[in-house]
Amino acid sequence: MKVGCVVLTTGRKPDDLSEALASLLRQHDVQADVVVVGNGWLPEGLPAGVHAVHEPVDRGIPAGRNAGVAHVDGELLFFLDHDAALVGDDALARALAVFETQADVGALQLRVEARGGGPKRRDWVPRLRASNERSGDVTVLWEGAVAIRRDLFEQIGGWAEPLRMVHEGVDLAWRVLDAGYRVRYVGNVAVTHPSSAGQQYPHFYSARNRVWIARRYLPWPLGALYVGVFALRTVPRLTSAVARSEAVRGYRAGLREPSGERRRLRVRTLARMTLAGRPPIM
Repeated sequence: MKVGCVVLTTGRKPDDLSEALASLLRQHDVQADVVVVGNGWLPEGLPAGVHAVHEPVDRGIPAGRNAGVAHVDGELLFFLDHDAALVGDDALARALAVFETQADVGALQLRVEARGGGPKRRDWVPRLRASNERSGDVTVLWEGAVAIRRDLFEQIGGWAEPLRMVHEGVDLAWRVLDAGYRVRYVGNVAVTHPSSAGQQYPHFYSARNRVWIARRYLPWPLGALYVGVFALRTVPRLTSAVARSEAVRGYRAGLREPSGERRRLRVRTLARMTLAGRPPIM
């Protein structure tokens, strides 16, 4: 089984990057073709056999991941964050076996464990109930350890580059679902990631991208609920005047700036998301 592995980095965490690459290179029962994309950084000192792609300017996370795809071979693609590492030498083979046994699975995410036993971050589990880490179908993805069929990735247009950061896993998962495939959370295969339970996403991108996703994919009543529920849920996190200003600026940009191609989700897709326990208002 051959898989194209894309690791994105800005070069600021060399020790984490080394651990991520080592975890990929020791995988057995798969042929891992690995590329490191330096987003605004020239990759240097990489292990033998690992390709390098230099993006002179940091183009954002989705664009950086997309830039690596053309430089790896494989019918499957695996995107690993530079500060994540696979647990076990057979982790990738076990995860990718899902594609062989379940032809209607289009993309999947691995379970995330806090490195060193620290607290977990809420968005590592793509469910409303974060304590549920069993394998099963989901409707969104945490982006740091994601596998997808290459032909499907190309069919749906890859990661959404205009988003730059935040919610790109929501965007990708919705397009996978709308293409008629399932999205799977693989709870029995893990990656480790530095504990970052207190980390917050940039308020501007969180707000702007939420509005953009609603405008791109949802009928307006659902879109209004989707943004409204998110706004109410995130208000307690806006603990400073700067944070509140950034969020307001993001919502304003989301409404006024072009959000990209309108790809309204099919009714069947909306129904599948609802049956999976996460209707597109959350």
